[in-house]
Amino acid sequence: MVGDGQSEGLAYGNQVLGDLINKDTDLDGIPDWEEGLWGTDPKKKDTDGNGTPDNVEIDRLKQEQLAETDGESRSNVSGLSPDEGNLTETDKFSRELFATIAALNQSGNVDDATIDTLSSSLAEHIKNSVQRKVYKPVDIKVDKSDTKASVKTYNTAIENLQKKYPLKTSVVEILQRFLGDGAEVDSSVLSELEPITEQIQKIVNELVKINTPQSLSIMHLDVINSLQRLSENLTDLQLYDTDAIVTFSAINQYDTNAIRLEVAIKNLVTAIRLKLNS
Repeated sequence: MVGDGQSEGLAYGNQVLGDLINKDTDLDGIPDWEEGLWGTDPKKKDTDGNGTPDNVEIDRLKQEQLAETDGESRSNVSGLSPDEGNLTETDKFSRELFATIAALNQSGNVDDATIDTLSSSLAEHIKNSVQRKVYKPVDIKVDKSDTKASVKTYNTAIENLQKKYPLKTSVVEILQRFLGDGAEVDSSVLSELEPITEQIQKIVNELVKINTPQSLSIMHLDVINSLQRLSENLTDLQLYDTDAIVTFSAINQYDTNAIRLEVAIKNLVTAIRLKLNS
């Protein structure tokens, strides 16, 4: 089963996350993730080759949008669609960023409090996300007989599941190739996470259908939800090109989710052994 007996530390920490946020491949003063908001190429200083550097064009666009805020609601200050349902987390952050810039433009002050506000806003978008799908006791099959024989049958089903879905690719290895040597991010390798995500979802679907002894049901459910959270985490990791803020958040919480899954599996395995040896 995914994570069973393996502790894979991402070993990047906040420093590398910060490097990713501030990454500026073409050294034009515009972070790579922000270039995506403006439709410019983070690897080229002059995306359209018209002789005007991207940073100059982006600065002009910002000034135009700030000018358009006069008489308008600041909720629309980024110039994006007011339909929140169509906005990515990166879009939402950009709105807050422009709203703050608009306020600065009016006051003419850039103080420590303002910088802290911008930092807190970014941190808010990078914090751990809420699990989108949570499985409840009613979602699994519980064997109320809870006999030693039922535990043995359950254990066999779990072992067969592990053999059926062996983890062949390391998530950490993929993320290391994504970050590369620190000089350039290679987002194309993130597509390799898709088969792993699909495999985890298949495991979750089969775990939900397994008859589980009542005494093991809570731990069984914990494994399912830990797998589900990790699956969502890996899905978010693949969004670097379209929603960088979500990817930053996913990187930030991957270690926690991997450890949570490992602990959940360990608790379940220990409980099964105790039941079979009693």
